[in-house]
Amino acid sequence: MTDINILAIESSCDETAVAIVTNGKIIRSNVVASQIEIHKYFGGVVPEVASRKHLEVISSVVDTAFSKANLTWDNIDAIAVTFGPGLVGALLVGVSYAKALAFAKKKPLIAVHHIEGHIYANNFNNSEFKFPALATIISGGHTNLLEMSDHRTYRLLGKTKDDAIGEAFDKVARAIGLGYPGGPKIDNVAYQGKFDSIKFPIAKLNSPYDFSFSGLKSSVLNYLNQMQMKQEEISVENIAASFQYTIVKTLEEAIICAIKEIKPQSLLLAGGVAANSHIRRSLKNISDEYDLQFLAPSIEFCTDNAAMIGAAAYYKYLNDEFSDLKLNAKPQLPFESYIN
Repeated sequence: MTDINILAIESSCDETAVAIVTNGKIIRSNVVASQIEIHKYFGGVVPEVASRKHLEVISSVVDTAFSKANLTWDNIDAIAVTFGPGLVGALLVGVSYAKALAFAKKKPLIAVHHIEGHIYANNFNNSEFKFPALATIISGGHTNLLEMSDHRTYRLLGKTKDDAIGEAFDKVARAIGLGYPGGPKIDNVAYQGKFDSIKFPIAKLNSPYDFSFSGLKSSVLNYLNQMQMKQEEISVENIAASFQYTIVKTLEEAIICAIKEIKPQSLLLAGGVAANSHIRRSLKNISDEYDLQFLAPSIEFCTDNAAMIGAAAYYKYLNDEFSDLKLNAKPQLPFESYIN
């Protein structure tokens, strides 16, 4: 079979990323222009700032991707782009640029859902997916539990009903003075605390596969207020450890329940929060207990990148699932509407 080279663009939030991926698995180049130092000053991503920075650098990031891959447009078979969900201005930069390239270079255009991209960040593990698979996607904007019966064949089992898991990490980190981004900071500080020092609640919903983290976040804030009113000493380390322990137990309960129902062959972890060491260890232990293949992206592919978009796009390319130049950014794009 002839190699398929896909140029992929990801600009859904605060990273301007471009990659060239061959056959969904071989990364020829993967360039990321991060804005994290800019947004750290504001304590979170500022959409207008993110959009302007995307506009400033996207052309040079594409050029760098070609230079690092040592390829030309003659080698490219298709252009892929994240079209949702995400920040509308940020998405529009990537989608508009991809459409312009597709028109100018006469290449087919492939629209990729951001969550599907995260799933296929696992394509770079030198392991083939074993189906059925149970996929856990956890990031700043998403918390989803999916069954995969084959490539690009999904069934949504559950999702968050309010805050995404990464959003909860960021808000709690800000409340206890750790700053942004909250996930890595809480992960590190939690090692210095006692996970059972404070009992925070696990939300119980109608579906065992759905999640809710707003109550947990509020519980942490209430605890802080109570301690301040009593003028008692606050242990940031114990709060971080107890909060993170509750997050891990919440995920474990849903995942174990799903394993017992669908009897998967593998457990996939994906998304920015997949870099969390406590969560990775927990899911690896579950996989070992139930004799499942465990796949988690390397840390560099947990955060937003274009290589994962190129990997996901490869399977759409094989099925001739192309978009026309009317493609638009969709900031609100539930995964269930994308897969149905």
